[in-house]
Amino acid sequence: MSDPRRNVELKATDPDPERSLATCLGLGAEDRGVIVQRDTYFRVAGGARLKLREQDPGGAELIAYDRPDAAAARESRYRIAPVADGAAMRETLDGALGTLVTVEKARRLLLWQGVRIHLDDVRGLGRFLELEGVADPGSDLEPERARVAELGEALGVGPDRLLPSSYSDLLLAEADPLVDAARTAMGRAHAPYSGFRVGAALRAADGSIHAGANVENAAYPQGQCAEASAIGVLVAAGGTQIAEAAVIADSDEPGVPCGGCRQRLRELAGPDTPIHLCSRDGERRTVTLGELLPMAFGPEHLA
Repeated sequence: MSDPRRNVELKATDPDPERSLATCLGLGAEDRGVIVQRDTYFRVAGGARLKLREQDPGGAELIAYDRPDAAAARESRYRIAPVADGAAMRETLDGALGTLVTVEKARRLLLWQGVRIHLDDVRGLGRFLELEGVADPGSDLEPERARVAELGEALGVGPDRLLPSSYSDLLLAEADPLVDAARTAMGRAHAPYSGFRVGAALRAADGSIHAGANVENAAYPQGQCAEASAIGVLVAAGGTQIAEAAVIADSDEPGVPCGGCRQRLRELAGPDTPIHLCSRDGERRTVTLGELLPMAFGPEHLA
């Protein structure tokens, strides 16, 4: 097996992307345009990382890399394998390893003296710049460090802007425990007939979280939706009110409760209760129960 490729990488926040672009172009960098990327990270043991990158323009590739966390330029060792069918690979690895987090971004790519410049707009995080000094085989990395340092200085990257970790780590740090609980429940769903797994998590008035998954039954329609399962768990724990809910489906689009479950939620939640609708890849849309079920019939109508 060949030795892994190597980069010297520097990652920083970018408070003024237009200035960064103008500076790079002024230095003579070659503008390669914007690439839309989705990086799906999978759960692996040890300190190594494994991600599937799907990009437009361009195809899919599997990237395994090892890089220390540090707020400075650091060495990254990586291997890249082209992938013919990105969606099939994503589903396969998710089933075998489990998905850790998905990073979606629009990347402006520029090239300058062997340095790849990434001006990134990362969904859910903001604007960043990343410098990758691509190392030649056998390099001691000093030339790459020098070019990255020169470019970082021209871009005004000070210590206060440096990032020690990856976008995936930043997203995980901001993870919502309610959505996490729904995702965990989805992974335990009993859906042998449809193969469509759903998880739901409810936050009670005291802040506690209660989750459930869909449970299908061979004697249709005796199955149970994830929202109904979660409501049962909340009530069994003594809860009487839903303060917030999250629903996640094993699909590319955010999951939405069926009509019956919207009414079930209405029994313990009000029109203003936030409902987070999530997809397996991290897409999230927040609406109110009133938006999901306008002019709802609730307990107050029985008075």
